[in-house]
Amino acid sequence: MAEAKEKAKKQIPLRVSATLYNDLAQWAEDDFRSINGQIEYLLTECVKHRKKTLKKEHQE
Repeated sequence: MAEAKEKAKKQIPLRVSATLYNDLAQWAEDDFRSINGQIEYLLTECVKHRKKTLKKEHQE
């Protein structure tokens, strides 16, 4: 049941500039993703990177 809660999607309003939107749309198309999928992928990668960086800093 906890796993189902983790996989549940939350909706958030997001406002971005037209330029950023167009850049994301092109990138998403290049990667065969929807814009929403691309944003979710990028945020996931950033969070993973941050966690890895924080873990590394705490080990030093």
